[in-house]
Amino acid sequence: MLPQRPRPPSGALPHRSQGVSLIVVMVLLVVIAGLGFAAVQISLMGERSARNDRDYQVAWQGSEAALMDAEFDMRGPNSYGSARMGSFATNNITDFVANCGASGNAKGLCMPAVTGKPVWLTVNFTDTSSSAPTTEFGAFTGRSFASGSNGIMPRRKPRYVIEAIPDTAVHGDASIGAPAKYVYRVTAMGFGPRDDIQAVMQMIFRK
Repeated sequence: MLPQRPRPPSGALPHRSQGVSLIVVMVLLVVIAGLGFAAVQISLMGERSARNDRDYQVAWQGSEAALMDAEFDMRGPNSYGSARMGSFATNNITDFVANCGASGNAKGLCMPAVTGKPVWLTVNFTDTSSSAPTTEFGAFTGRSFASGSNGIMPRRKPRYVIEAIPDTAVHGDASIGAPAKYVYRVTAMGFGPRDDIQAVMQMIFRK
């Protein structure tokens, strides 16, 4: 007769089964909580990304508006009078100065750098003082631009500088003694709802 193994005490197996079920439930709760946390993080990142994209779109629109204002500044109508318009007369670069003008008709008008960095890379577009070497939107055109700290509007008005560059096109060639002609490189910076959100655009304008 084979020896019999001792039987476990009554109720031992159910208790062990209940312990395993508790561990499984705890593991599932941890996994579900982790998935929920990850979903919240993804949602927050998506919202932050969408908000940043919106803010940069505001800045891009501001810089584009500044380019249009600069075109009015050069082509007219110009509320500042004929003196400013004369700065963009054919062959006239009298008001264009090195490092950009900071007052009068020369404000924001620059001669291109001969060496080193281009002028538009060295100008401080965030300077809003009266002696800033940049032109604020509407300064010479009288056009309005909504800005401020309310809502999602730009924090400040966009600004621009205009460089006079020798025209290398055929009709601007001065090699046979004709007067030199110029095109204008306009660089504009727009701002988003925060000062640190900035967008820069450029255009070449031939009058």
